[in-house]
Amino acid sequence: MSLEKFSIIESTLREGEQFVNAFFTPTQKIRIAQMLDDFGVEYLEVTSPLASPQSLKDCEMIAGMGLNAKILTHVRCNLEDARVAVECGVNGVDVVIGTSSYLRDFSHGKSIDEIIDLSRDVFEYLKGQNVEMRFSTEDSLRSNPEDIFRLYEAVDRLGIDRVGIADTVGIGNPRQIYDLVTELRRRVHTDIEFHGHNDTGCAIANAFAALEAGVTHVDTSVLGIGERNGITPLGGLIARLYADNSAYVAKYNLPMLIKLDKTVARMVGVDIPFNNYITGYSAFTHKAGIHAKAVLNNPSTYEILKPEDFGLTRYIHIAHRLTGWNAIKDRADQLNLDLTDDEIKNITRQIKQLSDESMLTLDGVDSLLMNAHNGKLEEANGVQPEKQEA
Repeated sequence: MSLEKFSIIESTLREGEQFVNAFFTPTQKIRIAQMLDDFGVEYLEVTSPLASPQSLKDCEMIAGMGLNAKILTHVRCNLEDARVAVECGVNGVDVVIGTSSYLRDFSHGKSIDEIIDLSRDVFEYLKGQNVEMRFSTEDSLRSNPEDIFRLYEAVDRLGIDRVGIADTVGIGNPRQIYDLVTELRRRVHTDIEFHGHNDTGCAIANAFAALEAGVTHVDTSVLGIGERNGITPLGGLIARLYADNSAYVAKYNLPMLIKLDKTVARMVGVDIPFNNYITGYSAFTHKAGIHAKAVLNNPSTYEILKPEDFGLTRYIHIAHRLTGWNAIKDRADQLNLDLTDDEIKNITRQIKQLSDESMLTLDGVDSLLMNAHNGKLEEANGVQPEKQEA
């Protein structure tokens, strides 16, 4: 599988609705769908129309928006769910059923043979409805591998478009995911989708490992929102792929990420984490003097992502005891102040001393620079400068 050929199935409007703070109105869903379409994701997955009367209306509404992205909905493996989904006008139906012993014993109670028979009935119907068909095993990582391979091979023979691996409880690690996908890739001809939860912090790494092993589709949500700790975040996956090769994500409107993250964060009442991939407020902030000097000379020394490619800018934080004189000189240049290197170094010493005593602001640094600059001008004009406080 070539990493250039993957597709994103964006599930903010399905998995994201399962986030504890998510209560999207129809208007909000329209806005999210349009923004994700503008970003360029290939698919949008929406909540099952069987979930509630409003979910049915929302599914029909988004399917009728005329977006470039294909609209999918996620349903249980039964014939009635599939029929209702098709009637909503979606482009594809994502069928799911639990296959781990936990879910077979405590959820639906069906054997693997019964699941195969049930899926055959569902897909025989869907094959005549001109929709994409996906079959996913839920809790794949805690399922018996031979059971799920037998299932995948059976639905592959039915001619479905895609099978899915779901790490439903986030228990998998990259090596496990890679090995599982590699073996599945050997056994089926259809496309493969990966859905990874982030309970143990591996969702992005697992999604990338899945792509390397041959997955063709990856599920994401904005900010990673979803059940419990959520799933692979859209921005995090983009960051990981960009770092490997920016050409992998050139097909997406990358500057839209900040707008997406801010909009969804506001809708669900959370802050964007300070260390969030790409859009966190400290993502492109440099503080240590040795870092700042190198970044000023060549940003790639300490940046694997280029902020300008995401419509963002880097920030050199200088109002602190760790600052270096090169960063202070750069700030003086930004302010068009004529100061020598020795004068800059002296001001840097003042900044360090003041920062040891109390918190210093950028305005405080600028005052020190302006005072030094104005003092030089006054001396040049024969005026005795007044002593000023920073």
